[in-house]
Amino acid sequence: MDGVTVSGGVRAVARIVARDDGRGGTSLPVLDGDGPLALRRTRASGAEARVVLVGAMSGPLGGDHFTVEAAVETGARLRLGSAAATIALPGQSKGEARYDVRLSVADGAELHWLPEQLISARGSDLHVTTHVDVGATGRLVLREEQVLGRVGEEPGRLSSRIRVRVAGRVVLDQELACGPGAPGGWDGPAGLGGYRAAGQLLVVRPEFADTPVTPRVLGEHAAVLPLAGPGALVSAVAADARRLRGLLDEALGILD
Repeated sequence: MDGVTVSGGVRAVARIVARDDGRGGTSLPVLDGDGPLALRRTRASGAEARVVLVGAMSGPLGGDHFTVEAAVETGARLRLGSAAATIALPGQSKGEARYDVRLSVADGAELHWLPEQLISARGSDLHVTTHVDVGATGRLVLREEQVLGRVGEEPGRLSSRIRVRVAGRVVLDQELACGPGAPGGWDGPAGLGGYRAAGQLLVVRPEFADTPVTPRVLGEHAAVLPLAGPGALVSAVAADARRLRGLLDEALGILD
């Protein structure tokens, strides 16, 4: 199914449902992507199904609206990533582009949402929202990485909000706004401090409710913090995408 082009941009949706197949694995009864959001199943690992989001077109461009929806049902395990970085670009339409991610993880299910970096190119205007619902005994690993501008380039405008609920309770609700027109101070000492790559890693596990993670600093530019619920958040800034990924990988090794 192709994406729908309407006045002002492209509308595209990718939908995934992961289900326990009753034989020690995970089936994918729904795996449907259109237009620029193509989905490819890759080789499974044990009980875990693996899916890659393949960008079949450039974008999102100004006026585009992309949506990714993934539901992991009880007993299922899913690892969802992307084949390459997403680059927000200016388009013929002057409206902002939107990229919405909607994830749900049932009790006893597990989801790893590990996309590649989001690059905010000069002249772009992108608003990203990520909403996640996790059951009381669900497990989640979620990584977000934003790179402000390509090499030697000023960034576009980027705003990103993430909201996570566990067993119906909000454990994280935060927003980042960067680039032209963003609130003052985003690049100052209280913001990114001049760095051009920012990211976070969220880990939700039932055992964190009884044994919260210990707050700690990783190097000079990353910190691990417990959340008010069964989760931990790692926030980091770095000079570039490679260094940022190294910080987040180190943090995941500590939390595993």
